[in-house]
Amino acid sequence: MNIGDIMNVKIKIFGMTCAVCAKTIEKVLSKTDGVNSITVNLVDESAEVDFNPDVISIEEIGKKIEKLGFDVVGIGVDENLEDVEEHKELELKDKLHRVIVGAVFSVILYSMMYMDIPYKPCLAFLLSLPPLIYVAMPIFKAGFTSLKTKSLNMDVMYSMGMGVAYLSAIMATAGILPKDFMFYDTTIMLATLLTLGRYLEERAKGRTSEAIKKLMGLKPKTAKIIKDGKEAEVLIENVKIGDIIVVRPGEKIPVDAVVVEGESYVDESMITGEPVPNLKKSGDMVIGGTININGALRIKAEKVGKDTLLSQIIELVKNAQSSKPEIQGLADKVVSYFIPTVLIIALISATYWYFLNGFLFAITILISVLVVACPCALGLATPTAITVGIGRGAELGILIKDSRVFDVSDKLNAMIFDKTGTITIGKPEVMDIITDMDIDEFLRMMAILESNSEHPIANAIVKKALERNLDISNKEVEKFRAISGKGVIGFVDGKGVFIGNKLFIEEYMGNNNKNNNTDDKNNKNNNEDNDKNNRSNKNKTNNEDAENDNNHNYENIAQKLENDGKTTLIVAVDGEIKGVIGISDKIKEDAKETIKALQNMGINTYMITGDNEKTAKIIGKNVGIAENNIFANVLPDEKAKIVEKIRNNVDGYVGFVGDGINDAPALSTADVGVAIGGGTDIAIESGNVVLIKNRLKDVVGFVRLSKRILKQIKLNIFWAFAYNLMLIPVAAGVLYPYGIVFRPELAAFAMTLSSITVVGLSLLLKKIQPL
Repeated sequence: MNIGDIMNVKIKIFGMTCAVCAKTIEKVLSKTDGVNSITVNLVDESAEVDFNPDVISIEEIGKKIEKLGFDVVGIGVDENLEDVEEHKELELKDKLHRVIVGAVFSVILYSMMYMDIPYKPCLAFLLSLPPLIYVAMPIFKAGFTSLKTKSLNMDVMYSMGMGVAYLSAIMATAGILPKDFMFYDTTIMLATLLTLGRYLEERAKGRTSEAIKKLMGLKPKTAKIIKDGKEAEVLIENVKIGDIIVVRPGEKIPVDAVVVEGESYVDESMITGEPVPNLKKSGDMVIGGTININGALRIKAEKVGKDTLLSQIIELVKNAQSSKPEIQGLADKVVSYFIPTVLIIALISATYWYFLNGFLFAITILISVLVVACPCALGLATPTAITVGIGRGAELGILIKDSRVFDVSDKLNAMIFDKTGTITIGKPEVMDIITDMDIDEFLRMMAILESNSEHPIANAIVKKALERNLDISNKEVEKFRAISGKGVIGFVDGKGVFIGNKLFIEEYMGNNNKNNNTDDKNNKNNNEDNDKNNRSNKNKTNNEDAENDNNHNYENIAQKLENDGKTTLIVAVDGEIKGVIGISDKIKEDAKETIKALQNMGINTYMITGDNEKTAKIIGKNVGIAENNIFANVLPDEKAKIVEKIRNNVDGYVGFVGDGINDAPALSTADVGVAIGGGTDIAIESGNVVLIKNRLKDVVGFVRLSKRILKQIKLNIFWAFAYNLMLIPVAAGVLYPYGIVFRPELAAFAMTLSSITVVGLSLLLKKIQPL
């Protein structure tokens, strides 16, 4: 992604063991010339870097990270995901081998301590060397590298603990210290348990990002394109826009495309969540990663590479998992002071017990405190919950683009809904046509004019004309203008045509002109009753009441249609009102239950619409929104102002739900913007959250999911604090008067357990069902 002179790259990093490691990389690189910003994700083991390529290269950034003692194993992870995963598996196997070797030697050395054998100290020393080099040395090396870069991480703590233990054992072997200081078995056990903890932690962390792996697994690797009249299989990255691709039954659709030949059912459940396959024929869009069921298709590539819907979903989820909510700041702040504090506690405790209980007990206390302290759990508390929670959301069709939404979810007090396309299905239909013209000619002129607009109401008028087989092609509209929120004007067949609401007609025609035209038509109709009745029978559709009451008072007719909850448009030709049409947009089936569920959670609901007030209130009443919370006749550029007004009047945060296109300013103004967009609309969404299944009830799902994730983050932070607050004093010897001593081996096990507990609690989010 390029932003001016700034480039963005994702770097995969192995070797980070705790939150301090992540903070060290961020601290060093953020002070590097050319690096604009950096965010390190401990769980994902990656760094998102914005940098100026004219000042520093990607390779130089990688070398700086490696100088800190970490391994750079991938830059631009999408391109070399398989290599990264292979590297990861090899690293896990290596850790497992070290654990096995360490466990075997630990048992042998521990048993020897209770045996009476000749030259036991020297034999123990020799037996300790292989596991020291193979199991413990990587920890010592990482600790030494950390000290060189003036960074205190957990490897420094572990190295100090194991180093003190092993040095004491050597001194005991040399006769400098008593034989009670034979800590060879303790040293190897500590190294083994620490390695085991990291192995289990890495396995658990891997499970937190399974959602991304599943999404990546949906990506086809090859495609069969037609080249020079022949079928050729190419790698997916070599497919270009415009290529004709053959997709046979059972194969995945390679890219986002349009069907040019064939007919088949396609399973789109991975995007829409709907289990029933959709019939695709010529002209229909198909989405990359979906599965062709029963027929052969030829498709024309429309979007390839990172522009496909699936790639965008994956990118959204990755970016969200890398982002940091404000609540993580607490843990990060604690971690920065954690290790120096623990070092002070360890030294004070050891000194205290040295004078009270001797050197041997003091050394045991020192090692235990250094090993039991665990900033890893604090560092994992937030990112593991976010990674699992956002991944679970993606599986449910709820794409959370920025984890900062969790900061506001707990105090979300109001949810504002756009009407068209959000509460309603967004596909209005023409239900009523009242005119004193020939209905086909009337509708034809309207459709020709509206064909220049992309508004849903314009589409409804064009659709109605096509249903009546009217020819609206090859007709040019002169001086076409669309007045936002009011209507359209232009010249069709040399006649000036106005289509819009009452405000539009009043502004562009004037009230007097409108009333005079209406009176003239009424007088004409009184003298020509028979002609009126004939025209009425010919021209009215779908509205018997309006037909019986048709006195050509179009304002009254429009009022009656509005009372029925319909959107009305008044049509004028050459300055004379010629008719009214009524348009209805169906309310979504899940709208009422969505509003009710939010209100039951204590969230106030509002509705904003550009539609007339009566229609808005009828729809609001049907879905359960209070009349005082409905804003009608709102122009698109005014929506953001109303959102801001509501924000200022409620005690808490405000969310806005819209279609992500016309509602972009309002989505951005709200504390949380929720964009409802089906399938291919994903690229243009402006909200913090995207509901790709186009279901309104997923708004409730998002609120419940975000609250649950925030709750899990707080729970993780609590347990991380609790472990350290309880176990560090125990390791320091506060329970020794009661006969309880926290041995170094038990301290290492407790440290491991704390991190695994936090990750395990986060994994519970994989099972959450927010609806």
